[in-house]
Amino acid sequence: MTETFAELDVRPILRQGDEPFEKILEAVAALAPDQGLRLYATFKPVPLFHVLGSKGFSYEANELDGGDWEVLFRRSGTPAVAEPVAAAAASDAAGWPKPAQQMDNRDLDPPEPMVRILAALETMEAGQVLSALLCREPIFLLPELAKRGHAWHGAFEPDGTTYKILICTGGHRDAAA
Repeated sequence: MTETFAELDVRPILRQGDEPFEKILEAVAALAPDQGLRLYATFKPVPLFHVLGSKGFSYEANELDGGDWEVLFRRSGTPAVAEPVAAAAASDAAGWPKPAQQMDNRDLDPPEPMVRILAALETMEAGQVLSALLCREPIFLLPELAKRGHAWHGAFEPDGTTYKILICTGGHRDAAA
């Protein structure tokens, strides 16, 4: 059982509107074999549970005063079986219907863009398409879309700063790669 933890506080990064994912992965890569990670965040990082679970970590999440979270990641020895994320990524969305909803989430701090997209998808009928603009690639959103059976197609726009994602509800499988 893991008894020592390296600490990483990503709250300042999140409050600045930046994405701490790379910093978290760097901290995990630097862990000693008998060491876990104590992570502090401004929200419960549910998508990270899946990502680190696939790397052989279990977690224990505790809400702190003020709504912040402390999460202890311990090596569990066996990676959790992860659903292949790429299976729901569409190679081409050309055959999809015109978006029924459009969202501009570029000015929102994480995890708000993901929360809003998932909430909007819950209100849509199977086969409808949602278009969303984001300020970064939605790495935490993609596994959640796969779990819910949605297909997507996304890429950075020519400006290099806007990521546009099209999501087809209910997993428009004939368009999936």
